[in-house]
Amino acid sequence: MAGAGLLTRQDSRKFFENLSGAGKSIAVLTSGGDAQGMNGAVRAVVRMGIYVGAKVYFIHEGYQGMVDGGNNIKEATWESVSSMLQVGGTVIGSARCKEFRSREGRLKAAHNLVKRSINNLCVIGGDGSLTGANLFREEWSGLLDELLKKGLIDEEEAQRNSELHIVGMVGSIDNDFCGTDMTIGTDSALHRIIEVVDAIMTTAQSHQRTFVLEVMGRHCGYLALVSALACGADWVFIPEMPPNDGWQDSMCQKLSGNRADKKRLNIIIVAEGAIDCHNKAITPDYIKDLVVSRLGFDTRVTILGHVQRGGTPSAFDRILASRMGVEAVLALLEASATTPACVVSLVGNQAVRLPLMECVQMTQEVQKAMDEKKFEEAVRLRGRSFENNLITYRLLSFRKTDSELPSSSFNVAVLNVGAPAAGMNAAVRSAVRVGIAEGHRMFAVNDGFEGLSKGQIKEIKWGDVGGWTGQGGSLLGTKRTLPAKHLEEIANQFRIHNINALLVIGGFEAYMGLLELSSARDKYDEFCVPMVMVPATVSNNVPGSDLSIGTDTALNAITDTCDRIKQSASGTKRRVFIIETMGGYCGYLATVGGLAAGADTVYIHEEPFDIRDLQANVEHLTEKMKTSIQRGLVLRNENCNKNFTTDFIYQLYSEEGRGVFDCRKNILGHMQQGGAPSPFDRNFSTKIAAKAIQWISQKLTDCYKGGRVFANSDDSACLLGMRRRALVFQPVSQLRGETDFVHRVPRDQWWLKLRPVMKILAKYKTSYDVSDAGQLEHVAHVRPKDSKATI
Repeated sequence: MAGAGLLTRQDSRKFFENLSGAGKSIAVLTSGGDAQGMNGAVRAVVRMGIYVGAKVYFIHEGYQGMVDGGNNIKEATWESVSSMLQVGGTVIGSARCKEFRSREGRLKAAHNLVKRSINNLCVIGGDGSLTGANLFREEWSGLLDELLKKGLIDEEEAQRNSELHIVGMVGSIDNDFCGTDMTIGTDSALHRIIEVVDAIMTTAQSHQRTFVLEVMGRHCGYLALVSALACGADWVFIPEMPPNDGWQDSMCQKLSGNRADKKRLNIIIVAEGAIDCHNKAITPDYIKDLVVSRLGFDTRVTILGHVQRGGTPSAFDRILASRMGVEAVLALLEASATTPACVVSLVGNQAVRLPLMECVQMTQEVQKAMDEKKFEEAVRLRGRSFENNLITYRLLSFRKTDSELPSSSFNVAVLNVGAPAAGMNAAVRSAVRVGIAEGHRMFAVNDGFEGLSKGQIKEIKWGDVGGWTGQGGSLLGTKRTLPAKHLEEIANQFRIHNINALLVIGGFEAYMGLLELSSARDKYDEFCVPMVMVPATVSNNVPGSDLSIGTDTALNAITDTCDRIKQSASGTKRRVFIIETMGGYCGYLATVGGLAAGADTVYIHEEPFDIRDLQANVEHLTEKMKTSIQRGLVLRNENCNKNFTTDFIYQLYSEEGRGVFDCRKNILGHMQQGGAPSPFDRNFSTKIAAKAIQWISQKLTDCYKGGRVFANSDDSACLLGMRRRALVFQPVSQLRGETDFVHRVPRDQWWLKLRPVMKILAKYKTSYDVSDAGQLEHVAHVRPKDSKATI
């Protein structure tokens, strides 16, 4: 993980217009195993590089192409990366290269780069590829001297290319690189896995079967762990945490216990590198034979293999790749002779730059710890994200007997408020199970605050929420009703059911509701209990959180539709599609969906526009139609402007584009709220709800005095949100000042900083503030063994 900064900027605002790429050449290559999203990173590097005035080159077939030279190294154009964003794998090719491992091979590669004046290299690959790049950089001076002595280059060429700058981006579906929370391709691989698991679960339920799924991860169990968390698997095997002796008995006992609870299927997920505590491989066939011989269950094995590397990249991977690609070019422009080779990483929701070799060293330390059977240390070295996933899985998967539960006389209610959002059910499941594990009685409220006022409350047990992670919508039912008009009835229900704490899962109405309940504490003692809200809305318009449950699923729905529309437009040529997205007055879905789909223009309420802007956008598309990219994509947030409606924009574009392009429109509507939640939303909702319940448990203990719970301080009514790098509890009363209540949005929205990136990649001239761009930091040291990790 990232720690204290090494470099700081003197000025508070700095614009990349000052970072000219004129006279510079940048080469981009993909190396090692392919990963979905690599093409998005290549596209971003090429377009950002060309935008700042640099020459950009493709190096085809990875390091092999660099060694071979010739047509493998080609100058890239703006149009040459068109239609790459939605394509899986890597269009410019990847190959293992033994030759580059030798100095002679690296000498050839250096010669090929110098002849084209390329001394800025962007490498997209795994730790092996990035380590090779760093060695190449360290040897660069010596390689130039050797080329000079052999007469292969002259003094001027050697002088002009005296420094080699390298920036890496990690492309790996395994998420096995230390220093970044997510690598490019991981989220897409999880999509493939969860698609298969969801499909398998329906057939398994029909026949009461047990399925053993093997997923990729020879040295890292991230895919297995997160997919187990996302589908509620019964058991998971990962290399970082081998099971203790006797695990066979424990696993079979759990499987039979679940069947006794009328669960019709069992899912066991195993990473391909799974081992036991004696370093012996645990294979899917061994697990199958064990289950069949001991329990007699009908058991099948599915090995997913390379399907996990395939398919189109998810919205998350496209956004990540685009952000990282732009950041990589900025890092190259800012690099000096003393700047170490760095890797662009994601920590929480923030881009950072880390010294490449510090990350590689930490990654190697993980394997060393595993080889020495120091598995707890290996988990810590993997980083906070991996560790939190493991802690959450353990919390949710092992059901305690009544005698094992801690004693608690507290009643905790859970309800959904506002419009449905994919992931709400996973959050409820997580909250219920963690609450029960903490010893509380959990109560489910149907139909939000309205149901609460009517007494639609019942106790909910561990088994009642089985299979909820993959369900879309809200199984509890949800309404937009606010509590203000029903305070007396709600207080009465708190009394009747002795509610000691409240968890609200929802959007802006949930936030407003919590404000109203906490404000009514002076009048109603019943509301003097710990209350916490978890943001869940596709609009992502809740103050206090960068992300909300449901937004990732909605973005994938938008991206999938845009992909199909672009494909249709490519077939017919010279066609522009106008697409309306949801979001109320918040332009998050339109902007970030536009970045993921490669939109030409996005209209949002936060960035006012007039008829002159519309005309300029039409002219921009008219120019685009003269190139080989004869299609256009325009996104419009539903409330961006009351006069410039979707129909108006469609008619204007149709009229002004007559003879050049024709138009179609598409209103996506409620399909953005529906469907099964994405792996990201399942994982995010599971972890955030578990953390919320742990906070409630602590508050209940702190506020229990004189035989009752009493909490009326500001910090006992909080919103739990993702803020940059961490999940943070914030009193809702303090968030009032950050809220635009008229338009139901936060006053400051981080994602607006992505709009210039989207515009640059669509070939618009714009101003881009880079004062918040990634800064070079150290990789943090592993925490002491006695430190307690929380979710």
